[in-house]
Amino acid sequence: MKNLYNNMTRLKTGISIFAWILLAASQFSLAQNASDYKLSANDLLDFRVFQEPDLDSVIRISGSGQANFPLVGEVPIGGKTASEAAELLKARYRDGYLINPQISLTVRSYAKRLFTVLGQVQRPGSYDILGTSQITLLQAIGMAGGYTKIADAGNVTIKRIEDGREQVLKFNAKRMLSAENQSTVFIKAGDVISVGESIF
Repeated sequence: MKNLYNNMTRLKTGISIFAWILLAASQFSLAQNASDYKLSANDLLDFRVFQEPDLDSVIRISGSGQANFPLVGEVPIGGKTASEAAELLKARYRDGYLINPQISLTVRSYAKRLFTVLGQVQRPGSYDILGTSQITLLQAIGMAGGYTKIADAGNVTIKRIEDGREQVLKFNAKRMLSAENQSTVFIKAGDVISVGESIF
């Protein structure tokens, strides 16, 4: 961290705070532990069973969270971690198919997880959350090029669907930049971020 700070202090003062955020993110991964990742629709999986090569498959999770596995058919694994899904599959294969199945389930490619940034940012649009990475609200605004000259950083909202209901969350992103503020807001797939316009 010290080396990154020293490198940043050598840059010209014109660099935006959002460019710094993105650079820092590239130096220090904010990826959550892949073992905590919840499998979701359209994820592509590698399925392997030790000493059972005929069962090895590449499987995609359907929109309903189901995945079709050899012999056992549809299994609901959406919303589970890979290890939880593997345990469920072991139980299915033990039930009349294999004595002691050793199952490996890994994500070959993640489904696109998009969020949208609108309002007073330089590049409004939709952006992808790559793999298992986590993106903070400030990083999301940085990915959209940062604020325009007339942006109100104290008036940022996130529209989010949770349990079928739309929530509108309000934030003062200006305060989030202060050293005293320890709160971190992470973006979720489907979020719509809006940066307000200053009235002055």
